[in-house]
Amino acid sequence: MVPPLPWFPASGGTGPRNPRTRWEFPPRLRPNATLGVLDVTKYFGTTSGGIKTYLLEKSRYVATRPHLRQILVIPGAADEIVTGDGWRSYALRGPRIPAHPPYRFLLATRSFRRIVEHERPDLIEVGSPFLVPWLTRLANRRLQARTVWYYHSHLPRLVAPDPARASRAHHIAQRAMERYVRFLGGQFPAVICGSRFAAREIAALGVRRVVRIPMGVDLDHFHPGRQANGARLSRELGLPIRPFAVFAGRLAEEKRIDVVLDSWPEVERRTGLRLVIAGAGPHADRLRAHRHAGRATWLPWQDDRHRLADLLALADLYLAPGPSETFGLTVVEAMASGTPVVAVDAGAGVELVRDSGAGCWYPDGNPEGVVAAVTDLLEAGPARLGQVARAFAETHHAWESVFDRTFALYQQLVEGRPIDTESSA
Repeated sequence: MVPPLPWFPASGGTGPRNPRTRWEFPPRLRPNATLGVLDVTKYFGTTSGGIKTYLLEKSRYVATRPHLRQILVIPGAADEIVTGDGWRSYALRGPRIPAHPPYRFLLATRSFRRIVEHERPDLIEVGSPFLVPWLTRLANRRLQARTVWYYHSHLPRLVAPDPARASRAHHIAQRAMERYVRFLGGQFPAVICGSRFAAREIAALGVRRVVRIPMGVDLDHFHPGRQANGARLSRELGLPIRPFAVFAGRLAEEKRIDVVLDSWPEVERRTGLRLVIAGAGPHADRLRAHRHAGRATWLPWQDDRHRLADLLALADLYLAPGPSETFGLTVVEAMASGTPVVAVDAGAGVELVRDSGAGCWYPDGNPEGVVAAVTDLLEAGPARLGQVARAFAETHHAWESVFDRTFALYQQLVEGRPIDTESSA
């Protein structure tokens, strides 16, 4: 039986509550394990999505394999240690990041060093690009564990999400970010990317040793059978009568949801398709003030993963408008739910649509293109494309196969064996 996802940190965990004190740490986790991995990131908040899911799924994978162990170090509202089956989470108290309330700074240098030296991981995976890599270097100075960087966000494009409207200052900042990515990538023996798009982008900046390992999806949880929960879900959330399209995610500038809103009066006129937007983020107030915001049903962030899976299965199509995505986890979750996708023709989301044949795409920044892509998808038959989407997710994105590849890479790095970046990317 597959264990449930460990939604840590949570009250009731074992071990001392404050790792900054001189209390004794809990016994080292699985001391006989042959491979121990420490994941550290600041991107683990109450409403964060893909990175949090990836780390929790990794914990579930480790739980069923006694030869592995996982340590997670994240910022939190308070210091806390939670221990599970083969995994342990250390939350270190940190202040909120301004304008990004789900996230907190990870600043506890001494505590992080003590955790590393106590748990003695064989490898440290860095999941954040700024302070965290340098804190990791300090914490790892004595142990000298192998390290790897997971390139979760495409930093240069986040600085200037819309090049056509970017100022000179934005372009200067973008070039500075490109230099930073090139420098930081050179500090690691390998950089993991989730898509060909991300791998190409950072390779073009001069980053070497790039390995592509796409993310996965929980195929039992995200499933077309959840459509049976549609009547209850519609009552609970006040959903529009089908057909409707959904976007679920962070409401931020780089997601380009404004382009979807610009298109929607014409989409609705041609197809009768309603729009559902579920999420939260720094761009939320601006989007809700959009001239066509009334065309959408606005839902809060769906932190209940069962409700999110029900919503994705019930939708007639999923929208992936972000041109800077390094993978697009929600796209795969929608596909596993039997829902076809309309994606912007940029970033990683469209790779999944093209590779699967389970949707359509449109040019970045083009509302008329959104109208055409949605219309084409509905004419092609959402039910048929949904079956194609589900089959693709089953074949290529089961988490078990993803982590088989990931831990094989870890083992190569720990043993100092060369990694085959060409075949991986």
